[in-house]
Amino acid sequence: MIRKLLAAALAVVLSLALPASALAADISITAANVAPGADAVTQTGTAGEALTAGKAVYKKAADNKWYLADCNSATAEVRAASGITLTGSAAGQPVVVQTGGSITIGGTVANGVVYYLSGTAGGIRPVADNTTGDYPQTIGMATSSTVVKLNFALRTGTAL
Repeated sequence: MIRKLLAAALAVVLSLALPASALAADISITAANVAPGADAVTQTGTAGEALTAGKAVYKKAADNKWYLADCNSATAEVRAASGITLTGSAAGQPVVVQTGGSITIGGTVANGVVYYLSGTAGGIRPVADNTTGDYPQTIGMATSSTVVKLNFALRTGTAL
């Protein structure tokens, strides 16, 4: 009898589980509102593809250009974000990238929440949205509702 009750309760709980699409989305970033903090560490480089402000990027070793990072890419280099774009740029044009310090991210974040590289190229999402197949990498922690203190150092070479 108890076994049947537990099985029924589990079935109810599982039926209430949220689908993956119901998880919080990437931060909705308004490029015009992205700004470096007073402690920002920046680099000027060349965009390897079209980029907009507020995107997570990595510098490709083969050509030394900046590209959109992606936590579930098959290529390890693509999964290793090291900056957030401060400017938009067309491929082959100059781009400014923030690699450290505080950044006004151009969207709403939750103070104290750690944000990670997304499975959407260039996207940033809360820790709760990491899922199977991702190679988690921190972007930083929110220090207010609009500011993230960048920290790209924490990443794993193992997929969830």
